Amino acid sequence: MPRKTNMYLAAAATAAALLAGGCGGSGATGTARDAAVGSAGKAQVKSSTAGAQASPKALAAPVTTPTVDPGTLPQTNALPGDRDAQFRAGAQDLWQAIVQDKPDLARPFFFPLSAYQQIKAIWNPAEDYQDRLIAWYDLDIQAAHNYLGSAAAGARFVSMDVPESDAAWIEPGVEYNKGSYYRVYGTRLSYEVGGHEASIGVFSLISWRGEWYVVHLGPSMRSAMQGIVYNPWN
Repeated sequence: MPRKTNMYLAAAATAAALLAGGCGGSGATGTARDAAVGSAGKAQVKSSTAGAQASPKALAAPVTTPTVDPGTLPQTNALPGDRDAQFRAGAQDLWQAIVQDKPDLARPFFFPLSAYQQIKAIWNPAEDYQDRLIAWYDLDIQAAHNYLGSAAAGARFVSMDVPESDAAWIEPGVEYNKGSYYRVYGTRLSYEVGGHEASIGVFSLISWRGEWYVVHLGPSMRSAMQGIVYNPWN
């Protein structure tokens, strides 16, 4: 995972402080329950349609992976939902990345680099993307895995719910943008362990062409290069 010298100066000090909101910000407030979790962190949780004569041709088409990078296409003003097949697949990818401690599994659910380059009016957005956003995302996934601890193997994904009514359309000129997107705080990733439901917060999602993507799993500003489990509920 890249950690360049100018990451703390240009990316952390400048980008993290200035790219507030969809790529960070004060719009969502962390709580005392936010936990920076190291290797010792542990989760504190208790543990065919009848009569139908359907032809094989009537079967639903499988979900396929887009062959075109969506970030290379123009933005739209379509407000995303959290019940479509692509979002559900992304949520499952994120969950599997957490329980397996494999951040790469959740990379498709992260905001695309090509789209980030379209919307951000900053010096070297690709460097900021890799050294700050992706680096934090990977660390936050690892922190969530450590938070679950031994419960990870038996934990079951329940849902990922987005408070769509709280979504805001961010205009160019805000958050050092040259493009626009929807941004939403307050998403919860819910899971179950031993019959007990718990959840962790997802700091912010932003939209691209009618789909939600994670841009910050943990808080958008932090004082050290470490993973943070955002606002866990047990």
